[in-house]
Amino acid sequence: MKKRVSIREKSIVFIGFMGVGKTTVGELVAKKLYRSFIDIDKEIEKFFNIPIVDVFKIVGEKAFREKEKEIIKNFCTQKLKVISLGGGAYLQEEVRKVTLENCIVIFLDINWETWKERLNIIIDSRPVLQGLTMEEIEELFYKRQAIYNSHHSKLETDHLNADEIADDIVESLKTAYEIYDPH
Repeated sequence: MKKRVSIREKSIVFIGFMGVGKTTVGELVAKKLYRSFIDIDKEIEKFFNIPIVDVFKIVGEKAFREKEKEIIKNFCTQKLKVISLGGGAYLQEEVRKVTLENCIVIFLDINWETWKERLNIIIDSRPVLQGLTMEEIEELFYKRQAIYNSHHSKLETDHLNADEIADDIVESLKTAYEIYDPH
């Protein structure tokens, strides 16, 4: 029989489209809550000992996704972590299942127009975007938005900076802790 983990101890997982700020916000939330921060893409880079862009080129997306799923499953069954998933990780049903069952999943949402303004900053480091037209990127954006709708909490990030987003999340979590797990 699986022991129930207190909501205060559950790991927090950030999902959302690439470039929305999952890593930046995750690091801030981890610091504010005195938790370890895990960037799944960085863990994959450590495993293969090459940058994510090269992992896609050298070992392929299929091997990348398998390793990604394995690493996520490992960290999501641990307590007191803040975990940033890559933008495509949540497309895998097993990843959605393990995160929703074991963690607090927070969807950092952004609208298309705001996200488009970030494209030139992130495009070179995102292998999935390589060679796509703007129309194809927009289609990918909306397709993924539908999948991200399986979550525990959602925050619209359009007009907020990373500190404001992190503060909102920490305050929301503290409120939830008091409601669902009072001492």
